This record gives sequence, structure tokens and C-alpha cells, in this order.
Amino acid sequence: MSEEPQASRVASVMHVRCPMGLPEPVFRQVMELLCDVSPVVQVIPPRAALVELRGALRFFGTGPRQIAEVVRLRSIALLGVDLRIGTGASWAVAATASGQVPEPGGVLSVATEETESFLAPLPIEALHGIGARQAAALRGYGLYTVGALAAVPAATVQRILGGRAGRAASDRARGWDPRPVTPRALPASASVRRRFTQQVLDGAPVRASLLELVVRLGDLLRRRDQAARAVTLQLTFASGAAPWEKTRRLREPSAHDEDLRTAAYQLLDAAGLQRARLVGMALRGEDLLASDQVAEQISLDRVREARLRAEVAVDRANMRFGAGTVGPAALLGKAS
Repeated sequence: MSEEPQASRVASVMHVRCPMGLPEPVFRQVMELLCDVSPVVQVIPPRAALVELRGALRFFGTGPRQIAEVVRLRSIALLGVDLRIGTGASWAVAATASGQVPEPGGVLSVATEETESFLAPLPIEALHGIGARQAAALRGYGLYTVGALAAVPAATVQRILGGRAGRAASDRARGWDPRPVTPRALPASASVRRRFTQQVLDGAPVRASLLELVVRLGDLLRRRDQAARAVTLQLTFASGAAPWEKTRRLREPSAHDEDLRTAAYQLLDAAGLQRARLVGMALRGEDLLASDQVAEQISLDRVREARLRAEVAVDRANMRFGAGTVGPAALLGKAS
């Protein structure tokens, strides 16, 4: 590798996890606390952030654990929010450490020389960036711990997980991660919502209503020349129970109805409603970026390309004759 192994750097990266379901205004306040510590804060919506501490370590003359503990105490005292914080020599090590902190919060600081001993005994799925399918594939080859993964040649891991994913997993198992902390402000979100005039059971009416939200969200994003990296679905129940909310990240940033619909339907399936009665739902595009920053991928899928061309024509028609003039046939005749 041409890059310097990250395990040889000073442990100066801090990864912060906020509680699930934290309201966005409070999340913004937590991010402001982090900016008081370091100007290099990378927000990772909907509830995490990275902080580069090298400047803060020199300025305050203390260690990463002490800074992390102060951040956590300030968040509890000022906002009533307990944080899970990990520090380490790289993004992957710090994020893995924060994932090992039990709820509701605490600090786990991994010194540079402790990186290998910290990672080695962890189960494979605890390594930051390893998803459920990747973990299952690795376990199928007898790789149950991060240490076992680190001991396998990178070329072998690439054959199991694929080229780029295998190289990243192999490097991170050794504590290496070349990704820098890139300052990024909390992006605006785009949301659409629907309130039902009467209680609605899970089924075709709910799915049709979700499709309507997808179309509205896609139109809103494209009008604003933005794309979403993630989609959040919120369901409100007639029983008065706390709303159900879950976020799913997209494979690539997108404002296309097809991509938003796929993610939204997966979220709805994950809710497992089982005929729960709903009185409302909301769909949000999260972690937005300008559309001109989205790389155009060459596609050999003719069906997808045809849908994208049709989407452009639909947008033009709706801009000329009014929103909702043209839309999916599945929405025709849908009960309001």
C-alpha cells in the first residue's frame, strides 16, 4: 500500500453516536457542541459524526479520552443527551469503538498501540463497515473474529467479498483506513407527509399512499436540484404509540422515483405492521447534496434508462400543467 498505515498515526479521530430517534433540532445542537471542540467535524446523518482531534489535542494539551469525556458530560448537562463516543487512530477504529459502548452512553478510547488487541477478539460483524451479508459470507469461510479476518491475505478477502469491499474490510481489520475526516455541515432534509382522514390498515391503501409520498419527494428533490443519500420513513399509529421511524441509506445518492420507491418499500416491509392501524406517515430525504455532485453512472439497464427518460418528460408536464398532473398509474383512483 502506498498510504501510511493508519494504525501508526496518533489516535486523533473521534466518532460520536447519538441516541436513536433524536429530534433533528437536538441533533444540530449536539453538532454545535462538537464544533466547539474542533473545526473539523463531519456530520453523518441521521445520528452520528466524526471529529478530527489533532488540533484540539495540541490546543488543550490533553488526550482524546479526556476530550471525549468532556464532550459527553457537556451534552448530558446542556442537552440531556447521552452519547456513545469512540476514539482511535482511524475512522474505522473510532467507529468500531463507539459501537462497542453500551447504551445509553459512554466513552471507549483506543490508543494507537492498542488497536490490534482491541480489534482482534471482536466478532466479525462488530467491525465498522461490515454489513450482515458480508459478515455471513465471512463466517461461511470460518472467519468469526476481526483478528481472524486480519490474518487472512487481502487477496483472499477480496475473492470472498469482491475487490473494493474485500480490500476495505481487510485494511480495516488491521486498523487501517485512509479516509480523512472531511468537514461537512448538517445538510437540510426534504420531507413530505400524509395524514389519513380515517384509520388505515396495512395493505394496498398504505402502499399506494407511500408511493404518492415517493413521487412527491422525488419531485421536490429534483425541483431543488438535490439528491438524497438516505431515506427515512415515519409511521404514526392510531393507538397513540410512539411513531415508528427507520432510515435506509441508498446505494448511490439519488432523486429518482425508482430508487426512492425501492428504499421506501423496503422500509415499509421492515416495519412489520401486521395490520396495524395508521393515521399518518412521513417520508424524508436525508443527507442531501447538490445534484451536480452526483456522479452519473453508465447503465446497461434499458428498462431503467427508459424510466429515467420518462421521468424527465413527466417533470416537464407537471411543471407546465401543475404538480400531480402526470404520475404512476397505481395512484389513479386512489382513495384520498
